[in-house]
Amino acid sequence: MATAGSGDVLTGILTGLLAQGYNFLQACLLGVYLHGQAGDLAAAEFSPEAMIAGDITEQLGAAYKLI
Repeated sequence: MATAGSGDVLTGILTGLLAQGYNFLQACLLGVYLHGQAGDLAAAEFSPEAMIAGDITEQLGAAYKLI
Protein backbone atom coordinates (compact mmCIF):
# COMPACT_ATOMS: atom_id res chain seq x y z
CA MET A 1 0.00 0.00 0.00
CA ALA A 2 3.05 2.22 -0.27
CA THR A 3 2.26 3.21 -3.83
CA ALA A 4 1.55 6.64 -5.21
CA GLY A 5 -2.06 7.57 -4.63
CA SER A 6 -2.98 5.07 -1.92
CA GLY A 7 -3.04 7.86 0.66
CA ASP A 8 -5.30 9.82 -1.65
CA VAL A 9 -7.64 6.84 -1.77
CA LEU A 10 -7.73 6.79 2.04
CA THR A 11 -8.43 10.52 2.13
CA GLY A 12 -11.28 10.05 -0.33
CA ILE A 13 -12.79 7.26 1.73
CA LEU A 14 -12.60 9.33 4.90
CA THR A 15 -14.10 12.46 3.36
CA GLY A 16 -16.81 10.39 1.71
CA LEU A 17 -17.79 8.88 5.04
CA LEU A 18 -17.82 12.30 6.70
CA ALA A 19 -20.03 13.61 3.90
CA GLN A 20 -22.45 10.75 4.57
CA GLY A 21 -22.84 11.91 8.17
CA TYR A 22 -20.44 9.67 10.08
CA ASN A 23 -18.74 11.45 12.97
CA PHE A 24 -14.96 11.79 12.96
CA LEU A 25 -14.27 8.71 15.06
CA GLN A 26 -16.65 6.51 13.09
CA ALA A 27 -15.25 7.75 9.77
CA CYS A 28 -11.68 7.11 10.87
CA LEU A 29 -12.33 3.63 12.21
CA LEU A 30 -14.49 2.50 9.30
CA GLY A 31 -12.39 4.27 6.68
CA VAL A 32 -9.07 2.82 7.80
CA TYR A 33 -10.61 -0.65 8.07
CA LEU A 34 -12.14 -0.45 4.58
CA HIS A 35 -8.92 0.89 3.09
CA GLY A 36 -6.91 -1.94 4.62
CA GLN A 37 -9.42 -4.62 3.66
CA ALA A 38 -9.66 -3.31 0.10
CA GLY A 39 -5.87 -3.27 -0.05
CA ASP A 40 -5.68 -6.86 1.11
CA LEU A 41 -8.22 -7.90 -1.52
CA ALA A 42 -6.35 -6.01 -4.24
CA ALA A 43 -3.04 -7.56 -3.18
CA ALA A 44 -4.58 -11.02 -3.34
CA GLU A 45 -5.89 -10.38 -6.84
CA PHE A 46 -2.99 -8.48 -8.39
CA SER A 47 -0.07 -9.31 -6.03
CA PRO A 48 1.36 -6.82 -3.54
CA GLU A 49 4.11 -5.82 -5.95
CA ALA A 50 1.83 -5.13 -8.92
CA MET A 51 -1.16 -3.42 -7.32
CA ILE A 52 -1.75 0.29 -7.72
CA ALA A 53 -3.99 2.77 -5.89
CA GLY A 54 -6.83 2.30 -8.38
CA ASP A 55 -6.92 -1.39 -7.52
CA ILE A 56 -7.72 -0.47 -3.91
CA THR A 57 -10.61 1.69 -5.09
CA GLU A 58 -11.97 -1.13 -7.23
CA GLN A 59 -12.09 -3.44 -4.22
CA LEU A 60 -14.04 -1.10 -1.92
CA GLY A 61 -17.37 -2.68 -2.79
CA ALA A 62 -16.07 -6.11 -1.94
CA ALA A 63 -14.60 -4.76 1.31
CA TYR A 64 -18.00 -3.31 2.28
CA LYS A 65 -19.63 -6.67 1.66
CA LEU A 66 -17.31 -8.29 4.20
CA ILE A 67 -18.63 -6.17 7.08
